[in-house]
Amino acid sequence: MIMHHAISSQDGNLFIESTALSTIAGQLGTPCYVYSKAAISNNFLAYQSALVDKEHLICYAVKANSNIAVLQTLAELGAGFDIVSIGELERVLRAGGDPAKVVFSGVAKTASEMQRALELGIHCFNVESEAELELLNSTASSCGATAAVSLRVNPDVDAQTHPYISTGLKENKFGIDINLAAQVYQRAAQMAHINVVGVDCHIGSQLVDIAPFVSALERLLALVDELAGLGIALKHIDIGGGLGVRYDDEEPPTPQSYMSAILPLLMDRSETLVLEPGRSITANAGVMLTQVQYLKSNGEKNFAIVDAAMNDMIRPALYQAWMDIQSISTGNSESAVYDVVGPVCETGDFLAKDRPLSICAGDYLCLMSAGAYGFVMSSNYNSRPRAPEVMVDGDQIHLVRQRETIEDLLSGESLLPAVVR
Repeated sequence: MIMHHAISSQDGNLFIESTALSTIAGQLGTPCYVYSKAAISNNFLAYQSALVDKEHLICYAVKANSNIAVLQTLAELGAGFDIVSIGELERVLRAGGDPAKVVFSGVAKTASEMQRALELGIHCFNVESEAELELLNSTASSCGATAAVSLRVNPDVDAQTHPYISTGLKENKFGIDINLAAQVYQRAAQMAHINVVGVDCHIGSQLVDIAPFVSALERLLALVDELAGLGIALKHIDIGGGLGVRYDDEEPPTPQSYMSAILPLLMDRSETLVLEPGRSITANAGVMLTQVQYLKSNGEKNFAIVDAAMNDMIRPALYQAWMDIQSISTGNSESAVYDVVGPVCETGDFLAKDRPLSICAGDYLCLMSAGAYGFVMSSNYNSRPRAPEVMVDGDQIHLVRQRETIEDLLSGESLLPAVVR
């Protein structure tokens, strides 16, 4: 069962594993990202358990949370990795990941990225266009290598999720139209430095209904059978990621119920099943801590002004995402309804709106479900240093990314030469 979040309450205080959040906030300050090693591990193992009877490769989507301690935790459990840039590939290597378990996705791979991935011997490239296929073939030729390829096809399935994270419709930039895929596969099969090994599909993120997954797989299998009739036999079927998590009152499928719907379609098939889960492994394994700086009322609204901002967590502003927010300890303050807002000079700088909270200035708050698409999407907007990241293992607190300093912000910049007058 995927955990709602890694947080428990003990005597009115919030804990992550057996560590009080107040201890972390007191030691490391805020804003601060905190992850549970046990929750990350358990969420990955839920997929492994659901696939125990099927040949598979679980490739964690690095874009969800790319901290090398997170990647290390998963690599030690045998995970593969789904990457979309050379930077993510180098992170996987630094974390001890196996390049032979890496699939390289993304619509704009460059020749230099292809060259590095070929040099390392990754599992395959998820190719997203004919133009990319041509470049990969020529790059592999110049390297004296052969590139293992899975074509990412677009099945035109509505994932029924936020339009910014829907990727499987014809109007999206991703993949190759499934109706044109067979001819692209035939072209790939004729290329001297391409080895066709699979098919790939990813229809979107934060899906809470199994039906779109089933529809996409049915269309993939029809394509696989068509290709077999053309003499192109595939070794794996990659159904991507996208399984949702509970932020509020969603009831997403568990990996077990998801696989129970998918595996019957694959019962008599020999192809390896590849998955690319991201959010469902890390989102509810992490939180973001922030401190209330001021309480303010304008007569119409109450504001809790905190030290975390949209540059630290952009999901509420970018996706209109609802994220639970709670005080990390029970206080004696009278409850009121607040908009929780940050210091950035944008009206869109908010973490939560219309939330009942019993808080005073100086109190610490915990933003739940912050382990995916949190730190990785953070920025230095308003010249704000990025927050530290912490991994908790039982009662052990590991600082796995230091808080940035002002010197870090300025380190790559230089003044113009002095003007001689």
